[in-house]
Amino acid sequence: MKPPHTHRQLSRRSFLKTSSVFGALTIIPSYVALGNKSTSGLAPSEKIRLAIIGIGNQGNRDRKSLLSSGLCDVVALCDIDMDGAHTHEARYVHRLTNKPPVVKDGETVPEQSHIQARAYTDFRKMFDDMADDIDAVLIATPDHSHFAATMLAMSLGKHVFVEKPLAHTFAQCERLMDLAARSGVVTQMGNQGHSGPNYFQFKAWSEAGIIKDITRITAHMNFKRRWHGWGASASSYPSEPISGNIQWEQWHDVVATDRPFSNKLHPQEWRSWYEFGSGCFGDWAPHILDTSHRFLQLGLPKRIVTLDRGGINPYDLVYPESSTIRFDFPERGPNLPACEVTWYDGVNNIPKLDARYSDSEEEQTLLGPGKELYSEELVFKGGHHGQPLQIVPRSKFLDMRASLPLFPQKNSNHYANFLLACKGEESPRSPFSVSGTLTQVMTLGILAQRFGGQIEFDRHNKRITNNPAANTLLDPAPRKGWESYYKL
Repeated sequence: MKPPHTHRQLSRRSFLKTSSVFGALTIIPSYVALGNKSTSGLAPSEKIRLAIIGIGNQGNRDRKSLLSSGLCDVVALCDIDMDGAHTHEARYVHRLTNKPPVVKDGETVPEQSHIQARAYTDFRKMFDDMADDIDAVLIATPDHSHFAATMLAMSLGKHVFVEKPLAHTFAQCERLMDLAARSGVVTQMGNQGHSGPNYFQFKAWSEAGIIKDITRITAHMNFKRRWHGWGASASSYPSEPISGNIQWEQWHDVVATDRPFSNKLHPQEWRSWYEFGSGCFGDWAPHILDTSHRFLQLGLPKRIVTLDRGGINPYDLVYPESSTIRFDFPERGPNLPACEVTWYDGVNNIPKLDARYSDSEEEQTLLGPGKELYSEELVFKGGHHGQPLQIVPRSKFLDMRASLPLFPQKNSNHYANFLLACKGEESPRSPFSVSGTLTQVMTLGILAQRFGGQIEFDRHNKRITNNPAANTLLDPAPRKGWESYYKL
């Protein structure tokens, strides 16, 4: 299958050379300026040729889900740890090869093409070698390393599915949204519940006026997290000998400071650290607050207030063991009143549902991941991912049940939705134009967890006005040699 555009792609090597000469000049391939999409016009029988960057753990689960749709073949796998136990399954299934695909008469020979994939430890090398053989990219690396790979993929006309949270900083999200709009590629963030029942229910109930005039939301996640028990006492990054063939310098990606290898960073503990992960809030809020943020058109807050922090790391390295933070969103029009959103995390940091909205004392304790939406007339209680909302108390729901609007029950899941969008058959449900701003809210909440106190945010100029140190972290400087990805 040939990509429909026949002009010359902009390689990484030529991009870096050009951008280093012209400084801040924005370099965009010709097909972007012309508005062409990389896989428009695909026949229904043709499969998306997928590359995967980050093939272990969540990336492997995403890989299997995308393949189960029957809409794609995996042509390349990239990971900084190709010898790791967590990458074994993907490597074994796809029988990795460093040889180019067999081509005859200008077409890839189909035998075993759906199983065999080329192996890389550097996504830049992968795109240098295979840009013309890739239609779409799954990026499931740690939070801190989503940005550069996604920017390069979009600049080359590749559709992108990026795990949540979309990026690690506010300004990275801004750049991703901007390039996504200019490139015209299909984008999707991996908040998988955004294609589940809650998405279609929230949309239908909002359009019917059932969900309206929401002025207060609580959201919570009280499961134990990886850093609980050691994060508050961590005084420095631990150091261990590197085992296997781990490309540790490459792992750091755009982060400017080198940290020693340890199992407290790789392969999964990175989420615990401010510098590389997004903590509990960045991990779970995209699965809990996504529909509220979208259909209530919350946008960006004007203020974030830290109400409580427990188990704080005094060295500014690791997330607190618990936090309560409140976001103040202003009015967004005559039918969208100002709204307070309060987030709770921590094993013992558990909000309560007002007794008048519950049928028993047990129901008042809000355990697990979930949310509650309060209006003058109704209160809605929900879980996470795609779990639908309930009207509480149940007696109120029973009174209204017959009049509640129906919503579609049979829909493509999040993975199939992305691939069908790549083929031009559906629209992506969590494109960067939606998930980018949601992730920016997450990054602001993380700064509140980190600094405490109150953050005043200028929504028009997109800057923090009362905390210079926090404002700097909206857009920290990248590692030397990675600046070019910020100028695409």
